[in-house]
Amino acid sequence: MTEGNGDPIARMTLELSRLPGIGQKSAQRLAYHIASLPLDQVKELAAALWQGRKALRFCARCGNYSQEEYCPVCADEERHNGQICVVRDARDVAAIERMRDYKGLYHVLGGTLSPMNGVGPEDIRIKELLQRLSAETVTEVILATNPDIEGEATAAYIARLIKPLGVKVSRISYGVPVGSDLEYADEVTLAKAMEGRREL
Repeated sequence: MTEGNGDPIARMTLELSRLPGIGQKSAQRLAYHIASLPLDQVKELAAALWQGRKALRFCARCGNYSQEEYCPVCADEERHNGQICVVRDARDVAAIERMRDYKGLYHVLGGTLSPMNGVGPEDIRIKELLQRLSAETVTEVILATNPDIEGEATAAYIARLIKPLGVKVSRISYGVPVGSDLEYADEVTLAKAMEGRREL
């Protein structure tokens, strides 16, 4: 099968294979599955993707996905308890929210430091975090970046910036396996990691 514009299956396969974690074979399997669905069901799927993406924007305070100016967490006054949990991306917010134990706010960096890939401090939302620390009443910053090389480097860098401000800085515990992503951790593992956080 050639991957030209004239072949609908090939085109669907190509577009689906651009999604993270979807290889060529999985993309082709999904394309054939979509091709077998009734047209109205495919239309609903396409509409949900299009309208969902169109409705989302970034929270003006934390950088999480939101439909409004502020995400539901930032809009909840009861969550303003002096804690800010710093994460790599919105998927990590969803993962921590699943455990239902954390009652503070978040700050989404939108990535991690990776000099090898040309990602420096100015490419992620570190400046915005520092602005929040000067504008909001914050007693603790919990660094919950992934326990991989980039996540550790990012946590260490942010801790060095925050320490002189007199704000407590802690790092989630290693209940989360090294080299894994927060989004794949179960609620119990995340809860233990949050409980076992240590001050930096």
